[in-house]
Amino acid sequence: MGSNSIGKLFTLTTFGESHGDSIGGIIDGCPSNIKIDFDLIKKELERRRPSSEFETKRSETDDFEIVSGLYNGVTTGTPIAFFIKNNNKKAADYNNLENIYRPSHADFTYSKKYGIRDHRGGGRASARETTSWVFAGAIAKQILNSYNIEIAGFVTQIGDIKLEIMSLTPSPYFADSFVTRCPDKSTDLKIQKHLKEIREQNDTCGGIISCNIKNLPIGLGEPIFDKLHARLAHAMMTINAVKGFEIGEGFNSASLKGSENNDEFIESSQQIHTRTNHAGGLLGGISNGEDLLFRVAFKPIASILQKQSTVDTDGKATEIVITGRHDVCVVPRAVPIVEAMAALVIVDFMLIAAAYKH
Repeated sequence: MGSNSIGKLFTLTTFGESHGDSIGGIIDGCPSNIKIDFDLIKKELERRRPSSEFETKRSETDDFEIVSGLYNGVTTGTPIAFFIKNNNKKAADYNNLENIYRPSHADFTYSKKYGIRDHRGGGRASARETTSWVFAGAIAKQILNSYNIEIAGFVTQIGDIKLEIMSLTPSPYFADSFVTRCPDKSTDLKIQKHLKEIREQNDTCGGIISCNIKNLPIGLGEPIFDKLHARLAHAMMTINAVKGFEIGEGFNSASLKGSENNDEFIESSQQIHTRTNHAGGLLGGISNGEDLLFRVAFKPIASILQKQSTVDTDGKATEIVITGRHDVCVVPRAVPIVEAMAALVIVDFMLIAAAYKH
């Protein structure tokens, strides 16, 4: 299986399956002499774990072991290898699925592509894989912290309930104080009520995560085929259940006039800024010094607790009722995943920019 790595200078290669012994990865290209904050890594992994009644009951401790790349807690510049044990796996929950394809899951495509079937929770296609991304993202965030670059993700829509008004731009971790990570008390309560109704129907729903990145330097991004937003889109579309990505005005820009969508420059003797930010912090795929703004759309989780029509591995019609531990809505849990993937992309471009200076 190829394509298990992301990044060019700061790279992450991962391994492991949902119900295997462990997951983990190797981070290569991390600069030396960075003191690692292990508590921050634990905090980021904790944020990814289920924490509400609407999320899976699979609760991994996510204890990790770093086996290379550090000396006395400081990076040496060599590959950082880490392991995270799978301690709360229940492969028996999937025994009835051994010879049945789950609707809208990767079971079918994986088995046809590789000629072997791992029915235990999706195997490599499981969102359990994202734990390694969050681990690596926590290290990337520590690098970005030294540049005062802040990444803040938050929920702006679940189902048909949207965050209509936001009085301020959330700072990192601000949204974590809300059950659904939607940073508005009224909207948060509406979403909770909606999720309870969806759960009672044995169904699931999707939503949208917005992300703001502040204090980026001007000049990150490589024309023509490595634009910053292209790499961000690639990273976000890698996340399980993601079906859409937009930056700045995104799809809404299709309905605007040029006079409405243009960002006029403001006269300044210091750093030049724009009056508005419809472009979302990028021009020509290169950061322009404004806040980088993007949104990621998630489909409903495919594991619904309802009877569905499907076929078995012989292609014969059958029915399926999925049981086990599943999310009603994965969107709140995905906020730290979105942030982690953004951090990996930004650190990679920071290193590329630094290479130009040498």
